[in-house]
Amino acid sequence: MKAAVLFETGQPLRILEGVQLPDLLPGQVEVEIAYSGVCHSQLMEVRGHRGEDRFLPHLLGHEATGIVRSCGKGVTKVKSGDKVILGWIKGAGINAPGAEYLWKDTKLNSGGITTFSERSIVSENRLLKLPDGLPMDIGVLYGCAIPTGAGLSQNEIHIKQTDTVVIIGIGGIGAISLMYAACKMPVKLIAVDMQPEKLNLARQLGATHCLNAATENLLEKIYELTEGQGADFCIDTAGKTSTIELAFNAVRRNGGQCVFASHPEAGQKISIDPFELINGKQIKGSWGGHTNPDIDIPIFHQISLKHDLPLAQMITKRYSLDTINDALDDLENGKVMRPLLEINPTLG
Repeated sequence: MKAAVLFETGQPLRILEGVQLPDLLPGQVEVEIAYSGVCHSQLMEVRGHRGEDRFLPHLLGHEATGIVRSCGKGVTKVKSGDKVILGWIKGAGINAPGAEYLWKDTKLNSGGITTFSERSIVSENRLLKLPDGLPMDIGVLYGCAIPTGAGLSQNEIHIKQTDTVVIIGIGGIGAISLMYAACKMPVKLIAVDMQPEKLNLARQLGATHCLNAATENLLEKIYELTEGQGADFCIDTAGKTSTIELAFNAVRRNGGQCVFASHPEAGQKISIDPFELINGKQIKGSWGGHTNPDIDIPIFHQISLKHDLPLAQMITKRYSLDTINDALDDLENGKVMRPLLEINPTLG
């Protein structure tokens, strides 16, 4: 098969032909990949921003759709021929080890899920059957972007219609978090980003106010919009220490909650005033939106249908596996919301 492989951090992925798949171990599933997403987690891995990588060379990718081709012993959750969503958040099923591929006598490592390849050996607990009627390209979003983004708005915080919610960073995760937050109809839903086109999208997705981080005093403006109190909830998806600190400072005392999902480069630290914690502000990180894939993804899908959420707008550009490095560059430069790799679109 063909695969995109990381041999050295800070260097482009190498496109390899003739990668050999090993025999399946118990709990492993071979999937033919139709579409794969590309997110900032892979970008950070490739650029070397997650610290030392002890597993080079290895395959990457953690959100995709495809068709099951074979199953290892003990697998009961899916069967050959099933259309599936591949995602990084562990669900029900066997937690199988990562596969070891082979290319010209070179061992290629992988984790419980990888998706930047024509076929992938995946742990059973990283798979979910694709809901009936859900297109396979849109289904990719249910592997990472929706569990994390929707989970931030649906699971991590409990929005009331009297609340003010701020979302910092209108990329793929932030935009999805915003549209699912809008479903709960908070009185004020404030979007923050540096790019005018993303703020325009935020308005279309339900934001009541949009703040340009490049031109406005964000903290001052948020307190102005909340009559000096601060927001009830602030979600940061921009993944910078400065934006996490902004999110914490922007919430009100006596119960205001700051939640962040992505993380800054390895080694960086946030700085917050402990007196604000004493006064009742709360801060926490989110691991995939606190999503249980087997339970929550069907719920998120039904919400998207009920509210006719424009999920297709998240996929702003499509790439082939051969042009995956262009996708990473475009993502890094803020040119796309969620890059989509069309690996074998004829599957669905």
